Amino acid sequence: MQLKELRYIVTLADEGSVSRAADRLYMAQSSLSEFLQQYEAELGVSLFVRTSRGVRPTAAGSLFVDNARTILKHYRLVQAQLDDMADLKVGTVIFGISSFRGRHMVPRLLKAFHDKYPGIQVKLVEGNSMALEEMLVEGSLDLAIVALPLTRLTQEPEFLKKDEILLVTHKDHPVMQYARPREKGTGFWVDLKDTAGFEYILSDYDTIMGRIAREEFRKAGIRPPAFNTTITADLAASMGRTGIGLAFTYGSCADPMEDVVYLSLGEKGTWLDLALARPYAAYQSRAARALAETAKEVL
Repeated sequence: MQLKELRYIVTLADEGSVSRAADRLYMAQSSLSEFLQQYEAELGVSLFVRTSRGVRPTAAGSLFVDNARTILKHYRLVQAQLDDMADLKVGTVIFGISSFRGRHMVPRLLKAFHDKYPGIQVKLVEGNSMALEEMLVEGSLDLAIVALPLTRLTQEPEFLKKDEILLVTHKDHPVMQYARPREKGTGFWVDLKDTAGFEYILSDYDTIMGRIAREEFRKAGIRPPAFNTTITADLAASMGRTGIGLAFTYGSCADPMEDVVYLSLGEKGTWLDLALARPYAAYQSRAARALAETAKEVL
């Protein structure tokens, strides 16, 4: 039994699809299918049920996957301890962040980190905060930037910064007739009640942004029209910038652009906390701690 074989099985369970797992593992779908058939034959038990929608673990498969995750987690723990003996000259950190926020934060974070620790490799994992929390619980991440609050992680997260929830639209959108200048600072704010008649572009409910948007609507007592309700935050913001509709975005992702306006939700704005979250483990690698410290300095 080799570690790479365990990774193959865990990835199949995570993706629920041979094709998606093969893409994630950078291998041919036929090769992964052949591996699974041979591996199950050697074990003498079926690990996955094939369905029209993909694959799902059998009872034996679930037992195998749970133990494979534990083995891989312990291997990474030992590897981190060995790397630490090299005094931050080598090592690996598996770092999670949302795709949307990561596009704005990761480049400068990794540049600063690489300048300090050129021998340490950072492997990026993209996912929304809920998915990242799940991976932290499983122990498959060393560190992640997530939006609070968390629901399952027992390890206390470390506050990083506040991030404002904004509306993004084109300067010619009719919502601008309701925009009001802030008394202090620059920019504009809008009362969500005044936006009730305008079309929105929303992220799915199982994302932090989608959940916050719907909660803000509930507090404002409005149900605005929304015809695209499962769009990624990045795509929604891009569409909002053209004036197609109103979309929510984060202050950390609000790139200054000509003809684009970002509106605060209410005069005081609406904010969420970003935090550095770690898996529950008795040992945290020096490399992961160094990346966390760099994030606090840079971000």
